[in-house]
Amino acid sequence: MEIKIRKVRVEDAKRVAEICRSGWLDTVDDRLSDTYKTKNVGFWYSQEKVEQDIKKGQYSFVSEADGTVAGVIGGGMISASENEVFVFYMDRDYRYMGIGKQLLNVFTEHFMKKGASVQWVSVQEGNTLGLPFYESNGFYFQSIKETDTGTGEVQKSLRMKRELE
Repeated sequence: MEIKIRKVRVEDAKRVAEICRSGWLDTVDDRLSDTYKTKNVGFWYSQEKVEQDIKKGQYSFVSEADGTVAGVIGGGMISASENEVFVFYMDRDYRYMGIGKQLLNVFTEHFMKKGASVQWVSVQEGNTLGLPFYESNGFYFQSIKETDTGTGEVQKSLRMKRELE
């Protein structure tokens, strides 16, 4: 399998939206209501919204496996020395192959060149896909962030960080 990491392009929006929708739904599983899941996916991961966010630079890189977009990562600098991963999902068929690690590494190197020495991420509480991945890549727990979903639920995210070398 040929793996390529490249900058995301607007023409990737449809595939990126598909990967993000299914990836986010996998992370929240049964922890949030169908009402909230539908609302959140409809807002953040419609093709139109993803196209707009690609143009704004919210998405950074995609991984391709044999020419098929297999994963996406996005983020930015949140201070002069801190970078945050805002979005990071892999297609189900391409997980556990080391592609996500390659994608994170390229993303990290890009932001280290911009001055990042610390990297942050928020991970859905109970996310059995993301938590082990981030921990194995040197992230460690800092705090819990609670967000009112607007549907009477509270979404809990674990704030994690790592120092970059």
